[in-house]
Amino acid sequence: MDSEVVVQEDMEGSWMLLSWMASCLMVFGGALPYVPQYQDIQRSGSSEGFSTRVCLVLLIANILRIFFWIGKQFELTLLLQSVMMILTMFAMLHLCCTVQNTNRVSTRQHRLSELDFRYFWKWSAFEDYLLFCFGFTVLCAVVTLLLLDSAVFVEALGSLAVMFEAMLGFPQLLQNFHNCSTKGMSVKMVLLWTAGDIFKTTYFVMNESPAQFWVCGSVQILIDVAILLQVLFYSQDTRVKLG
Repeated sequence: MDSEVVVQEDMEGSWMLLSWMASCLMVFGGALPYVPQYQDIQRSGSSEGFSTRVCLVLLIANILRIFFWIGKQFELTLLLQSVMMILTMFAMLHLCCTVQNTNRVSTRQHRLSELDFRYFWKWSAFEDYLLFCFGFTVLCAVVTLLLLDSAVFVEALGSLAVMFEAMLGFPQLLQNFHNCSTKGMSVKMVLLWTAGDIFKTTYFVMNESPAQFWVCGSVQILIDVAILLQVLFYSQDTRVKLG
């Protein structure tokens, strides 16, 4: 009888350790795909192959997810993941702005204060991206405060958050199509996207997270696969890209 109790306690301890490791991977794993892309941009001194609109999509998605958590408190892990992703996207934008300003031939700068929609999310200063996100956050906070008691609003907020997140790879897919090339895009980043999306979709299903999350994950996997197919289609030597 005592041996059965010991075995059960060991199994529970092992399960708790695995659960803790999975949670840590969820929090920090989302940022890992951007490490090779960050290194590629630093090494090449160019950000042309990377779509900064990926950052836009993820910033909006994760800001919305934080307010969704306020209205419907799900796993704390997912809240921490959102905070981590926001910090990661700011790091990517800061690097892209630095590189673009270093390589800029023209002295003409595009600023948020100009309110020129043609240059939306193509600003020269990193501070403009911070200002936009701050304004968007304040707007979300006001609306959420007014409608927090509405279950329909909270669910709609969650659906909107995961809809944006599901489109994470779409700007990169479009940029590759427009350039007819995947040059400058880290294939390692997309492979890590795919692995991460498969992992987190499985995590959502196993933890019975809101349905919006696993639907989002499934759509992301499809887009990841489409981008990998672009790599095969546009590249004459895939092995060079993977290196």
